[in-house]
Amino acid sequence: MPTAGVEFAKVSYKPAGGSLILREISLVLEEGACTALLGRSGSGKTTLLRMVNALVQPTSGVVTVHGERVSGIHDETALIALRRGIGYVIQETGLFPHMTIERNAALALELAGLPHQESSRRARELLELAGLEFEAVRERYPWQLSGGQRQRVGLARALALDPRVLLMDEPFGALDPLTRAEMQTMLKRLLDQIKKTVLIVTHDLEEALYLADRIVFLAEGEIVADMPSAEVVSSGNSHVRSYVEAVRRTEGR
Repeated sequence: MPTAGVEFAKVSYKPAGGSLILREISLVLEEGACTALLGRSGSGKTTLLRMVNALVQPTSGVVTVHGERVSGIHDETALIALRRGIGYVIQETGLFPHMTIERNAALALELAGLPHQESSRRARELLELAGLEFEAVRERYPWQLSGGQRQRVGLARALALDPRVLLMDEPFGALDPLTRAEMQTMLKRLLDQIKKTVLIVTHDLEEALYLADRIVFLAEGEIVADMPSAEVVSSGNSHVRSYVEAVRRTEGR
């Protein structure tokens, strides 16, 4: 039986004074697999993803990562330890503009107390794994790189501490179509190599089909479909059909 990398057990979320965003989500993400979350804006995708590293705490229910409960953690030391074991990639990359690319990539290693020589070696390894030539970018600053290059640095930084779980929130949403395709190809190759438990939020069905082993569709805070990627195109689920037909309409045009 597959091992659970991340598990959501009847998770709901309602902000104070707000409307219900997630309603009793139960979902198990298989260890070492890539799962994509799809849904309209406001469907709860990012809120669900951010529960994994405790950036959002559920109103009810339990979230576990490799069997360890992460929901309900408020102690700062415990939160730091949790987040060091979870890579997090966002659309804006979150790179520090005043730091060199080498320093950005190695920052988590420095904070973890690794000697400079070791953190520099690891930064080189990760940047090259993400498709960047270390010597060409190490002394540059984020503003001197293209959007795709910055995203590669963000990915390298997220993997610095060799996390077992990788969270990706619309990582390529701000890139042009050609760069986005190149990044998807790079990421697919990298994920096949490192075998992390990956949860990716995207609006792009084709991206999800290419990268993910499994796709979960959300609508109005609930799971409306959950299936292997290979079954999506032939699915009779009305929510899934809407995505497939939208892609086909674009292809036809």
